[in-house]
Amino acid sequence: MSIMVKKISAVYPGSFDPPTNGHLDIIVKASRLFSEVIVAITDNVNKKHIFSLQERLNLVQKSIKHLKNIKITSFSGLLADYLEKINSFIVIRGLRALSDFEYEFQMALMNRKLNKKVETVFLLPEQSYTFLSSSMVKEIALLGGNTADFVPKYVDKELKKRVVNLTKN
Repeated sequence: MSIMVKKISAVYPGSFDPPTNGHLDIIVKASRLFSEVIVAITDNVNKKHIFSLQERLNLVQKSIKHLKNIKITSFSGLLADYLEKINSFIVIRGLRALSDFEYEFQMALMNRKLNKKVETVFLLPEQSYTFLSSSMVKEIALLGGNTADFVPKYVDKELKKRVVNLTKN
């Protein structure tokens, strides 16, 4: 008797501006559960990004280079449409707190309404990352605080350079 192992790809979408240790924790957890994890960085024009799309792609790539089953890409538009395009229908989302659940639950239901094949898998980060968000990290950096505990070393270095450049202008 043979056992068929199905290759399952999951998509972890987000802006990753900047990628935090919490994001990386979710990526590592997802990489253990799925054959392939596609980190899909959104080019959301409604958000004010500190890093360009290409920079965010590079920051994530350098932060997870030790993981073998991760693919990094970008997309714009509706996530449900992107999932259909790549023929993958599992969405990974991280939940830090109860407040995240309400928003993520609504998003999961909307994605399913837009495409009945979409399923959302919620993963919990390590407790030490439950307070982390890219927005908070950006604010700390812009106000001159230390972000070294919140992002990978390479990201911290690039974030410091970016803040210096932003404050010069």
